[in-house]
Amino acid sequence: MSKPIASLPFEKEIQQMEALLASLESRADEQGDTLEEIRRIRRELANLTRNVYMNLSAWETVLVSRHPNRPQTTDYIQMIFDEFVELHGDRAIGDDRAIRTGFARIGDHRVLLVGHQKGHNLKEKNECLFGCAHPEGYRKALNKMKLAAKFKQPIICLIDTPGAYPGIGAEERGQAQLIATSLLEMARLETPIVCVVIGEGGSGGALGIGIGDRVSMLEFSYYSVISPEGCAGILWKEANDETKRLAADALKLTARDLFKLRVIDDIIPEPLGAAHRDPQQMGNFLKQYLLRYLRDLKKIPLPELLEQRYQKFRRMGVFEEGVETVAVAEGQ
Repeated sequence: MSKPIASLPFEKEIQQMEALLASLESRADEQGDTLEEIRRIRRELANLTRNVYMNLSAWETVLVSRHPNRPQTTDYIQMIFDEFVELHGDRAIGDDRAIRTGFARIGDHRVLLVGHQKGHNLKEKNECLFGCAHPEGYRKALNKMKLAAKFKQPIICLIDTPGAYPGIGAEERGQAQLIATSLLEMARLETPIVCVVIGEGGSGGALGIGIGDRVSMLEFSYYSVISPEGCAGILWKEANDETKRLAADALKLTARDLFKLRVIDDIIPEPLGAAHRDPQQMGNFLKQYLLRYLRDLKKIPLPELLEQRYQKFRRMGVFEEGVETVAVAEGQ
């Protein structure tokens, strides 16, 4: 991106090496020594960045998922979708800008795109309420999904929200009911559904458009029933640096954790140093996965697709409980 990349707390060494590299490149000449030094610094920078991002804690992953330069739904629309036509309004209250919907083309596939939008600048963030949708946002999304199912168009959902809007007005207009209805209706929509967590996957606000045949996460996104701050506030009565880290670890919210728990189907890799360092490459990675999912899902007959979707979510949270038997020698 053209704007400067904000620094995260664990990136100090990376920032220092990037500054050194920029300084060398600004006064580079044709001398072999200087060019060789630039190549060496680039190699060291790549290795350092790789090592840092391979060893992120859960809380550091949350910070990456919230990076201000991280690409959002409208960025992916520009990078990997063609012929996007936005659909507005819920036919009841208005048009919630925290959720964007519209028909688009990706490769050879016509799809309905549904995605959270947080906003890049203060004006857009206020308009989008930082990606926190009202009931009308979920009503709009569900109405458009039903329209897509009517015309046998696959649905792609891009999830990126701290959670549904928590205000009194949203609760009065049936926030919880709309999310619950969305879960039910998405579970039985007769069309392929692909869901990808591209940034934050917070609570019911994320799950409200998160029921699909394939559910994946970008490598440095998170998906959780509650934010680390919210969890820390409940368990330790205070959300400070220590309790937020403890909460993030306990929640098992990273892509690696959720893949092991079989909550998601795939981890979509991000470019070196995460998506905010190379949005275009991230768009290419995401497009490859989306096209693969669409090709695979379109081959499955609808009755079988719906049954697989049902069983997919029924299996979540199942565990086995047993008693270990120990042989005791006679006389003991």
